[in-house]
Amino acid sequence: MSTDIKSAPIDTTSAAQLAQNGLRFDFVDDTDIEAFGYWFQAMNRGFLEPRASDESIDHRRRAFGSRRLTGVWDDAGADPKTPIATASSWIADLTLPGGRSVPSWAISTITVAPTHRRRGIARNLLESELRTAAALGVPVAILTASEATIYTRFGFAPAAMATNWKIDVQRAKWVGPTPDGRVHLVPAEAVRDEGGFEILERVRLATPGLIYFDGILWDRLFGIKGISDPDQLRVIRYDDAAGTAQGFAVYKVNEDEHAAAVDVRFFVAATDDAYAAMWRFFFEMDLVTSVTASLRPIDEPFQWQVSDARAVRKNHEGDHLWTRILDVKSALEARRYSAPGAFVLHVTDALGLSNGIYLLEISTAGIASVRSIEDPEPYDDNHSLALTISDLSAIYLGGVPVSMLVHAGRIRELSPGSALATDAAFRSEVTPWLSIWF
Repeated sequence: MSTDIKSAPIDTTSAAQLAQNGLRFDFVDDTDIEAFGYWFQAMNRGFLEPRASDESIDHRRRAFGSRRLTGVWDDAGADPKTPIATASSWIADLTLPGGRSVPSWAISTITVAPTHRRRGIARNLLESELRTAAALGVPVAILTASEATIYTRFGFAPAAMATNWKIDVQRAKWVGPTPDGRVHLVPAEAVRDEGGFEILERVRLATPGLIYFDGILWDRLFGIKGISDPDQLRVIRYDDAAGTAQGFAVYKVNEDEHAAAVDVRFFVAATDDAYAAMWRFFFEMDLVTSVTASLRPIDEPFQWQVSDARAVRKNHEGDHLWTRILDVKSALEARRYSAPGAFVLHVTDALGLSNGIYLLEISTAGIASVRSIEDPEPYDDNHSLALTISDLSAIYLGGVPVSMLVHAGRIRELSPGSALATDAAFRSEVTPWLSIWF
C-alpha cells in the first residue's frame, strides 16, 4: 500500500466527466496561502459557515498540510478563482474488533456550491476518492456524513452509531462506585500537551470505530483562538490511586438566571474507575440541573449508575461513522472475530471495485483468511450470504447485526442459519463508536 497520497494523480475518469460540463478538476496547492484561502472559503460556504478570518485561514492551511486537497472550478464563472466544489482526504488508522487497526481513506469537506447542484459534481468527487484510495491499496474508506441519503449509493454504510444524552441530575442521584483516585480541575494545556493524547490512544486501540487523529482535530477539542473560544471550556483529569492519569473530559457551563447546565464536549476514560469518577463529578456539581453529552456511545454504563434511570434520556441517536470496504480480502483479514466458521460471501459492488465471491474462513483463535472463489458449489456446506458491499461495510465493525439486515431484506441467506452464525462471528465485544466529526 502506498501512503504518498499527494503523489497519486487526479482521477482521470472524474476529470473527463467534469470537463464535459465545462468544469476543471484539480489539486489545491496548500503551500499557496491565496489558493488555499479560496478553497477554504468555498468549503465554509458549502457548510453554511460564515467567511473565515485571515487568522483562521492561515491556521487551517498549516493544519491541512497533511491532507490531499482537491477542488472543482468553473473557469467561465463570475468568480473563477473560487472552486465550486471541494474535497479533502488522508489516511487514518481505523480501530477494528480485537484491538487491530486498518489504514482507512478518510474523506472530508465534500461540498458543492448551490449554483452547481444536480450536475454530478459530488458523485464525481466521491467516486474519484474511492478509485484513488483503491489504486493506492487502502482497504477501507470512511467518512462522517452531514446528510444521510447520499452515501449508500457509493457503497458506504453506517457502521458505528452515536447519540446525545441528557441527564436530569436533580433526579439521577449517583449510586455507582466511588473510585480511589482523584478528579482534578486542570488547565487545558495540562491535558492537551502533557499526556492526554496517550490516554486517547489507549482508548482508541480498544474501541472499534475510533480513528487516529492529531493536529487540528486534537487541538480543537480544547478550543482554538480564531476558530472556537477556548476561554469557555474547562478540563478535568482523573488520576488513579497510584497517581497515573487515566481519563479526561472537556466541558462547558451554560448558565441562565435560574439554573446552570453542563455540556460535556469530550470525555475519554481508559479505566472503569476513571469513567465512574468523572461522570460522578458532573452529576454531583452544585447549582447544576442538567448534564448533556453529545456524540457519545449508545450504551453508556452511567445508565446503571444512577438512582433513577428515567432521568437519563437519549436523543438524536443515529448513524455517525460510515465505512466503505474497498479491498474485501485485506479488510476482513485485518480484524479479529468472536466465533469460528466458514462463510461464502456473494458480494455485489455497483462501482465494480469489490465484486466477487469470497470464502471467509475464521479459526478458533478468531483469525481470518479470505480468498476469491469462482465456483461456490464445492463450498455448499459453509454458511452463505448474498449482500452488497454497503451491507458488508455496515456489519464490518460488529455493531450492526447481520440478522437485522436479513430481516430488513437487505442481506439474503443462501443457506439456513447463516445469519446467526455470521452474527456470532462478527460481533464486537466493545460497541463501535467514533468520538469526533471529521
